[in-house]
Amino acid sequence: MQCALILERLERRRGATKTSSQFLNVDQRECDSLGFMKSISLCLLVALRLGLISTNAQDSPAPPKFSSTSERTAKFPPARDGAHDFDFLLGDWKAHVRRLPDRLVGSTNWVEYDSISNHKKLLDTNANFEEFEVDSPAKHLHIKGQTLRMYNPESHQWSIYLLELDKGTLSLPPVVGGFNGNRGEFYDQEEWKGRKILVRYVWLNISPKSARMEQSFSPDGGKAWETNWICELTR
Repeated sequence: MQCALILERLERRRGATKTSSQFLNVDQRECDSLGFMKSISLCLLVALRLGLISTNAQDSPAPPKFSSTSERTAKFPPARDGAHDFDFLLGDWKAHVRRLPDRLVGSTNWVEYDSISNHKKLLDTNANFEEFEVDSPAKHLHIKGQTLRMYNPESHQWSIYLLELDKGTLSLPPVVGGFNGNRGEFYDQEEWKGRKILVRYVWLNISPKSARMEQSFSPDGGKAWETNWICELTR
């Protein structure tokens, strides 16, 4: 009788129940004896045999089926290989730089520089190395630096490091990212004057004879950006 009652309850609740664990919510007043608990266990086993309780395997959706390799590729395209994204940059360029020295304070006082930016591949790899040197005669300022760009074929991303060979330092963490069409974006998080900021590099306006790189800071997690470095390359 008890078994028939439980099976009747299971049958009534079958449409709204997903896992067998929910059927264990039996009124405590009905579970006042060890014999009755054994009856419940027996009835659950019977219910499982009869298919009254849905199992997780039955409820899980079947994996998608593809009729061909091309259909699978269209739905889940392979990651883009960006190993040659910076090939446009190889060689020697003239550089014109606009720099905002006072950042995230609302300043509009830019300093302009001119000189060179030369890029070359490292050994037989996709990594490249930049030698950068510019002057601002009006302000009697001079900037010299080096940049190392390396491509990770597993993550399909570039890591960009700023170097100061004279001081023997390497900027960490690198800015990381890649290209989407003719635009490249690269990000990292740094500390600027005691607060955490996001840093973004953007490459755009790319052609065989010109390219533009901008650096921006965001103090609010990327909601607003202030550009503080614009480098225009020509040759």
